[in-house]
Amino acid sequence: MNRTLVIIKPDAVERGLVGEVISRFERRQLRVVAAELRVIDVATARRHYAEHEGKPFIDRVVAGLTRSPSLILIVEGPGETWKVIRAMIGATDPAEAAPGTIRGDLAIDMSENVIHGSDSVASAQREIAIFFPDLA
Repeated sequence: MNRTLVIIKPDAVERGLVGEVISRFERRQLRVVAAELRVIDVATARRHYAEHEGKPFIDRVVAGLTRSPSLILIVEGPGETWKVIRAMIGATDPAEAAPGTIRGDLAIDMSENVIHGSDSVASAQREIAIFFPDLA
């Protein structure tokens, strides 16, 4: 089984969308193997978004991720789990996300885009180590 990291972001938690998002994964035969509801601190958010450091939007993205609790998950499935989840999530910009995807159905705008999912095996390993070091 392959694992990937998913963050159900504060906007989704605030809007009561956690069950909807998790049920979509479960209907695809993916399994949540770890979960933690917590407020992500600024240092951890910056580590998570390290590849975006120095870009004009980084402070806005960090502020959005740290403002209230997120549900951080490790999701497991057969094959390339991260690819399945990324397809389910949809485009980063909800205006470009296809209907039927999580962002296409539930997201409001770029700064309120509901969810993060690792974008490769390497990213999944790095991100799991950040949020669940004992499970990395």
